[in-house]
Amino acid sequence: MKKIAILGCENSHAASFLKLIAQKEEFSDVEVIGVFSEEREMAEKMRDKFSVPILENLEDAVGKIDGLMITARHGENHFKYAKPYLDSKIPMFIDKPITICEEEAVLFMEKLKEKGIVFSGGSSLRHDAFVKKLKEDVKNEVDGKTVGGYIRAPYQKDSKYGGFYFYAQHLVEMMGEIFGRYPLSVTAKETAGNLHVLFHYENYDCIGFYCNEKYVYFASRMAENAVTSFDIEQTDDWFYQEFSEFYELLSGKECTTDHQDFIAPVFVMNAIERSLKSGKEEKVHEFEIKGE
Repeated sequence: MKKIAILGCENSHAASFLKLIAQKEEFSDVEVIGVFSEEREMAEKMRDKFSVPILENLEDAVGKIDGLMITARHGENHFKYAKPYLDSKIPMFIDKPITICEEEAVLFMEKLKEKGIVFSGGSSLRHDAFVKKLKEDVKNEVDGKTVGGYIRAPYQKDSKYGGFYFYAQHLVEMMGEIFGRYPLSVTAKETAGNLHVLFHYENYDCIGFYCNEKYVYFASRMAENAVTSFDIEQTDDWFYQEFSEFYELLSGKECTTDHQDFIAPVFVMNAIERSLKSGKEEKVHEFEIKGE
């Protein structure tokens, strides 16, 4: 059996993963030895629905598991939850946002690299079939070179789980997957609670639109000779793809995720927040991970 624990089970991801483990024959060799949440009632819901034990403390599974899933809603908890398990060198799934703090993001990746820990995670939107399609279109210059793009996604302005950062990575990761994870700078403005963000790439700009608590997703690529657009609807396949990726790591597969690309959204989100505060275009900070 492949024994895992889930730390931070406040969101739909934890429930979706537990459902997959319970229902999919291909994951029948996965055993969840415990779930933990600082919101006790959320852990109790997982226990009652999926018959999984509750961990009283976040470090209670140290030395007892083969893999760790960190799905806490608040990004500030992710590195904290990982720390007790770093010396175990077990595979980790890290949900979005990876962290909120740029310096912590770099330190997190340096620790994973130092310990030789394989990892997966981020936003589930990168697994969407339409996002993958547009990414390939950009790469292959379908209908000509890319001249711009538009991404719409929700955010939760007043979320108690980090405000803007709680949901913001979905849009940023879609933008990054399709058009590149390293825009040079961003310009952001708030209007009536919604956010418009210009992502400035070397040869074109892309528009990001955050609509407060309106759960509509949309992606569009403007090429020289055509426009390709998709309404993106949430599907259980996102969570299946996420868990399958983690399951491969549990099974001994090599990590396919680049450390720098993995935390790039943290730096883009911070640039957006700086632009909202300054009212000016803000550069996306460059960063380096030791050993890369």
